[in-house]
Parts: sequence; C-alpha cells; structure tokens
Amino acid sequence: MVTVSNIVKDIINRQIFLQEAINHEIVSFNKLARYLKPKIEEELKKEVKNSAIVMALRRQAEKAEKMLIEPKFSYYIGTIKTDICYVMLEESPTLLNKIQMLYPVIDFRKGGILNITQGNFEIGIITNKKYKEELLDVLNEEKVLDVVEGLVSISLTYSKEFIFTPGVLYDVVRFLAWENINITSIILTSTEMSIIIDHKNLMRCYKTLSRFAENDEKNVETK
Repeated sequence: MVTVSNIVKDIINRQIFLQEAINHEIVSFNKLARYLKPKIEEELKKEVKNSAIVMALRRQAEKAEKMLIEPKFSYYIGTIKTDICYVMLEESPTLLNKIQMLYPVIDFRKGGILNITQGNFEIGIITNKKYKEELLDVLNEEKVLDVVEGLVSISLTYSKEFIFTPGVLYDVVRFLAWENINITSIILTSTEMSIIIDHKNLMRCYKTLSRFAENDEKNVETK
C-alpha cells in the first residue's frame, strides 16, 4: 500500500540536492511539505494534510543516513595551470591523423597540456593557450566549432583506489555546484582528477576544495 511516508522517502532518495539541503538543516519542512503536497496528492489520488507530510519528512530525515559533508575519499591539491584553452572540432576522417602532429609541439616537461576527448561527432582538445595558434595552424582545414579561452586546470591527486570508490566524482562536483561554479571538463587518470574551470572562478574553486584537501597552500604548484 502506497503511503505518504513511502512517497516522501522516494522523493528524497531521488533528489540529491534535496538530501543535501536537509542534511545541512536549511530546509523548512512546512514549506517543503506545501511544495510536495500536489505531487503526493496526485499519486495517492486523495487530499493529504500538510501536517502528515511534515511528519513524514521529519521521520525520513531522522531515519536517513546522513550524507557526509566531508568527501568520501581524501585527496591532495596538486598543480594549478592557468592560460588553458579548449578547442572543439567536428570529427572527420583526417582529424585524428593531424592530431598526431601536435605531440612534438607540446613541451610536456614545462607544464604543457594536450588532452584529447573523442565523441561520436566532435573532438575536444584541451591545451595551453600558447599552443593555440600552432594547433589551429596544423588543423587549419578542419572545422572548428568553438574555442574557449581563459580557463584554468586544478589537479587533485588520490590513491589508486579512488577510481573504484562510488561517489568520489559526485563529492567534488557537489562542492562546486553549491558554489555555482561551472566545470568545463574533467580529465581523469588512475590517480589524478583535473578540473577545468573558468579563470574567474579559480579562487572560489580553490578555497572550496581546500576545505577538504589534505595539503595546504604551500604545497600547491602553480604553472
């Protein structure tokens, strides 16, 4: 039998940000109950008292396992690289072969970046701004869809187990989402996550991630 409690439990389990708000104790159960009331009544096909929904919300909040404010896995902030650009191109039979010509151009020993993401119809290239013109020159016959400049990269270093740990990506993304910081791209290896964001969000992003990182500012390398 479907009850008010069943429906409230289902709604809270499905809506992660609602769980977050409840765990941070920034939700008015009375206001939330009024918001959920039409949905609950539609499913039950009868009128429901606001007080019954409030009671169900309080019980669910007490029973639910609290989501940790701290991340589920520890990390260190590694390097911060500025002056990054993101070039998006239309996929073509010749594009991948031309991309091979870019590797000798990038000086990886001096902080050079060349990250390539292949989709079904597009290919994205993340590199340092100083290599943008050479990149576009090599790919001059390809169709460039967009070029985004003014980006920075913040790398987080984990132990190898992080790639098999559920919720690690969500932990980082939710911290930044709560601060209204957009992530342009995420680059993953077995022990490192690099977050590409707009330069204007660098300090807010760094301060947010630093709250939970295991190292402090003096250990961070900036390039």
